[in-house]
Amino acid sequence: MISPIPITLERDGVRLEPLTPGHLGALKVAAADGELWQLWFTSVPNPDDTERYIADALVGQEAGHRLPWAVRELTTDTIIGSTSYHDIVPKIDRVEIGYTWYAKRWQRSRVNTVCKLLLLEHAFDSLGCAVVGLRTDNFNFASQKAIEALGAKRDGVIRHHAARRDGTARDTVMFSILRGEWRDVRRHLELRLKRHAS
Repeated sequence: MISPIPITLERDGVRLEPLTPGHLGALKVAAADGELWQLWFTSVPNPDDTERYIADALVGQEAGHRLPWAVRELTTDTIIGSTSYHDIVPKIDRVEIGYTWYAKRWQRSRVNTVCKLLLLEHAFDSLGCAVVGLRTDNFNFASQKAIEALGAKRDGVIRHHAARRDGTARDTVMFSILRGEWRDVRRHLELRLKRHAS
């Protein structure tokens, strides 16, 4: 796998744009929709912390272990959230998808399916990944359900694994999709997308 570099990905009315400081104002608005930062187990930034959120993401990009995007919904031409590759390990052809959040009004829409298709297609078909991982807080039951609905397999739980924003320690639920599973996962997600459109 080559190391991922910033790239624009687009399909079905959604564009993933390489994250820049220029997305600050729009991401503040998206983060404020639904006040989702108040859920202690999510990565949604408090609007007042959005500048630091972007800066941290770009530091990770510079270090080579994160590749962040802003998510633009094209029918409204609106930035509605963010997502990233992270924990990038080129030596073993692995990336993870995470730091994903959307403004509340776009949750349970076609957006997450499109984003995951874009990211998985790029990871497996362009970068040649052997595995794509996903992870979430053990108390983020909605996220666990959404990841399983993609077709990812649950690998297990790492106990006392990471610090939450409030300083408490979380257990992390780990999922993955292997290269050999990608064809069926893609078929499943394409079908989900068609159902959203109907």
